[in-house]
Amino acid sequence: MSSTVVHGRVVPTGLYIDGAWRAGVKTFDVTDPATGKVIAEVADATGTEAVEALDAAAAAQDAWAAWAPRARADLFHAAHRLLTERAEDFAVVMTAESGKPLAESRAEFALSAGFFQWYAEQVAHLHGTYAHGSPGGYRIVTTHQPVGPSLLITPWNFPLLMSARKAGAALAAGCTAVMKSAQETPLTGALFVQTLHEAGFPAGVVNLLHTTTSPAISDAVMDDRRLRKISFTGSTGVGSHLLRKAAGNIVNASMELGGDGPFVVLADADVDLAVEQAIVCKFRNAGQACVAANRIILHSDVAAEFTEKFLARARELRVGNGFGEGVDVGPIISERQRDRVVRLVGRFRDQGAEVLLGGEPVDGPGSFFEPTVLRVDSRDRELCGEELFAPLAAIYTVASVREAVEFANDSDYGLAAYLFTRDVSRAVAIAEKLDFGMVGVNRGIMADPAAAFGGTKASGLGREGGHDGIYEFLEPKYLAITVDETEAIGA
Repeated sequence: MSSTVVHGRVVPTGLYIDGAWRAGVKTFDVTDPATGKVIAEVADATGTEAVEALDAAAAAQDAWAAWAPRARADLFHAAHRLLTERAEDFAVVMTAESGKPLAESRAEFALSAGFFQWYAEQVAHLHGTYAHGSPGGYRIVTTHQPVGPSLLITPWNFPLLMSARKAGAALAAGCTAVMKSAQETPLTGALFVQTLHEAGFPAGVVNLLHTTTSPAISDAVMDDRRLRKISFTGSTGVGSHLLRKAAGNIVNASMELGGDGPFVVLADADVDLAVEQAIVCKFRNAGQACVAANRIILHSDVAAEFTEKFLARARELRVGNGFGEGVDVGPIISERQRDRVVRLVGRFRDQGAEVLLGGEPVDGPGSFFEPTVLRVDSRDRELCGEELFAPLAAIYTVASVREAVEFANDSDYGLAAYLFTRDVSRAVAIAEKLDFGMVGVNRGIMADPAAAFGGTKASGLGREGGHDGIYEFLEPKYLAITVDETEAIGA
């Protein structure tokens, strides 16, 4: 098995197909965005190897689906124990390849392990229904069965969380999986799959591909009628393309796509609480999160106070290598993405935005960008509605609750929104009016294994997590069973 050593941790670098690691014909470099240095070379899969991975998943599907629920749950628990023992390995590797501060990597591991444990506990608790047929004479039995071989495409910004959340649900439901890692963060996925291998997951049940040619991989697998499910997290543009591909073979699809999270602070809000939550919600993972606060919408009565306190906290944020002591904000994932942020700030300036803090890339090695705060008066829909995906906070001011709600909803996206108010009745009424799949009330972090994560409109289809997450990989099956009570019981 080919492997590399990253900060003292041994990580497989091959492709994992049918229960074994194998080398690819080509390799590509994995770069630490904090230093710009290459930390590993991993196998670069082609469409041919993608089909071989699907071959393995399809061959293993029937046997895996037939596993008794308790046996499958026991295997999950064994894998969860191994994951937990390797917590620091995962955190170190995530920081090395994604750049996020080590404290954030540890937090991501804890949440990821929680999701995997949640699905372990759900395996033996998947229930159907039983009812009398409407006209009598038969019974309606509804059960569920695995949808079948699944393609799981994960992003770079939360590489372990997305792997655990998607693969946990698919495997718990009895589906086999072909996982495709993000080009920027393949090592975390490799550690995850290696852990499942060592826990005893059968050959073919889970497969892992790394690649620099993602379209070739997805096209090869999605053109094959044996694929029955795709679960994708990433940009709305790519998600739209994959939905069109899925339509060809009527493939079940779950999409967790872009976000434009409004962070609404009303006049009666606890401003100090709102500031602290906004800092976390905006600058976690250097702002590279689909649920990040994209538009901070302040009622005019509290705009000055919030802005002053928010700026004071933002100035305290320490930018640097994620392995550094006390670092709050790591690098942008790549120089290409950092250049996009430079252009984005320029566009805001062109629209008359005032730069209150930062606004420039950081000199030196790595793709760092200053924590930036902008005061924006323009309501240019294209610019206001663009997902920032950067340590860039855009502050807007509104004069009324109605204006806040209308501006919040004026977006093609509908993933996460945030609302700060002391009035519980108002919070419920407004949250129901916000056209988003998730609303955080007086909090900026919502991810929870027991909650249904997902959005509306251009933010996607389906849900991950909660009871809903596992049913995304199950199809209901209805059995109509004739029952002749007279013959069975006697006259």
